[in-house]
Amino acid sequence: MPTATVRGLRINYEIKGTDGPWVALVTGGRRGYQEFIPLANRMAADGFRVILHDRRNTGASDISFEAPEVEEVTWADDLQELLEQLGAVPAFIGGSSSGARTAIIFGLRHAQTTRALLLLRVTGGEFPAKRLPEMYYGQFIEAAKKGGMEAICETETWRERIENNPTNRQKLLAMDASDFIATLARWKELFEKDAHHPIMGVSDDQLASLQMPTLVIPGNDNTHSSASGRIAHKLIPGSEFHDLGLEDEDVALIPYPDWAPYEPQIARALTDFMRRNGG
Repeated sequence: MPTATVRGLRINYEIKGTDGPWVALVTGGRRGYQEFIPLANRMAADGFRVILHDRRNTGASDISFEAPEVEEVTWADDLQELLEQLGAVPAFIGGSSSGARTAIIFGLRHAQTTRALLLLRVTGGEFPAKRLPEMYYGQFIEAAKKGGMEAICETETWRERIENNPTNRQKLLAMDASDFIATLARWKELFEKDAHHPIMGVSDDQLASLQMPTLVIPGNDNTHSSASGRIAHKLIPGSEFHDLGLEDEDVALIPYPDWAPYEPQIARALTDFMRRNGG
């Protein structure tokens, strides 16, 4: 796959489609972009050019622990530079879960290059506000305290980063564990500061300030409840809401690949929306 040097880091990306309006899709968690390939292929077949990429600290891209802001801000600014390098602005910006948070922040910081927002599985509520800081940061802080950077390299998340990009191992081992802990503690603090909002990571006023067309497709688990999707729809002026007809399930997380049966409907909803809004 091709790579681009974005703000000093090697970022792994892929483009699906050869013609048509540009779309960037961002996956959730710390997962690489592969889970979005089937959806991107459907959208490409319908006349769009879809950019998928591994954010820093995900997939096969480089790792970095120097960002002073919450990670979604850094990911949004990285994406802006990647799109500019590819000549892919303006673009439709979409994502699922943390990818949706990144898309919202992209819209807030880079409105001039955002044609519309495509928000899947919006995160909000007390359950993820308690769960996600530990999942993203707390567990790794504890691992580093107990076993240093060797222990970090053996965790599932960072082992995957090493398997996908072997240079990441030396970067991790070269770090002082205290510096790693301090960085993750800072990220955890920044993340928790805005985790209490009805839509995690952004205030009601920020959502109300969004002026671009927006489509919301809600999730159906305790991390991405349908209620959170409805709140986002209510708070974002003029947004549209597409209900997949799914019942909420009392589980922590439904993995995005489990939504595969709904991808034809999701792809149609996204492409129809984009065509109604300049695509």
